[in-house]
Amino acid sequence: MNSTATGPEIVTVAETVRPTRPNPKIERETHKLEKRLCRQVGQAIIDFNMIEKGDRVMVCVSGGKDSFGLLDILLKLQQRAPVHFDIIAVNLDQKQPGFPAHILPEYLAKLGIEYHIETQDTYSIVKQKVPEGKTMCSLCSRLRRGILYGVADRLKITKIALGHHRDDMLHTFFLNMFFAGKLKGMPPKLVSDDGGHIVIRPLAYVAEKDLTAWAAHRQFPIIPCSLCGSQENLQRQEIKRMVHAWERQYPGRTETMFTALQNVVPSHLMDATRYDFKGIKITGVADANGDTAFDAQDLPSPTLPGVGVVTL
Repeated sequence: MNSTATGPEIVTVAETVRPTRPNPKIERETHKLEKRLCRQVGQAIIDFNMIEKGDRVMVCVSGGKDSFGLLDILLKLQQRAPVHFDIIAVNLDQKQPGFPAHILPEYLAKLGIEYHIETQDTYSIVKQKVPEGKTMCSLCSRLRRGILYGVADRLKITKIALGHHRDDMLHTFFLNMFFAGKLKGMPPKLVSDDGGHIVIRPLAYVAEKDLTAWAAHRQFPIIPCSLCGSQENLQRQEIKRMVHAWERQYPGRTETMFTALQNVVPSHLMDATRYDFKGIKITGVADANGDTAFDAQDLPSPTLPGVGVVTL
């Protein structure tokens, strides 16, 4: 360009764009979120002895925020863990129409970790067996579970890690209570129904809102589930709305209810298979944890604004 030209100076876009300065507040909050997620997952692993030396942990990655978050946090913890364990990411491609089959292999390949994509057309089976308008989740889940157990056997897996979080576990408790007449939740660790695998849920202490925030920060390539996600009025969605409404009206209630799942008192329920009511006898010995029977229950004072306490 002639240096003597008198027209307006031509400046390229690269010269005008200034690098965006990081927001210190956002960085602090993101750092706190990462620390909280790692702490909660690590604590669950310790509390329930989920992962041991030499384990081959199969992380089931569906393409949703929860399984992406689980894999991400476990990889971080693997780097600092006192014992060695392997992580194998596994995805089941159920041949749903329009499913972007390239996304997960590309993402997992970039991570440089061991992974396996299992392709099984469960979509056609579910559509064929389930009447129009009925919930597909139950059959889909059973088919998926059986396939993943088979994959675990072939890959010599010792632990199967699922991405269920604290809110899932609480919602399952209410689902069983309201619709199945059982006080039964979703355990953090269990032996599979076929008796051949140990299933773990390392996100047991993690709130869904934190996983949502982490997914946004990490920009995971989320893949929506078109098989069941399009169905309305599912019982689980109704329970989820109910719990969210309680949390809005009484902040802190979700945490309190989840804590209750870890403080079960069989002697104060009515399941005779869990407590020997017939065998109760007078001991003549005072028990600080005994039932006062006739006295009003002294509930703790609210520690959060908006939490109501009912005196019985």
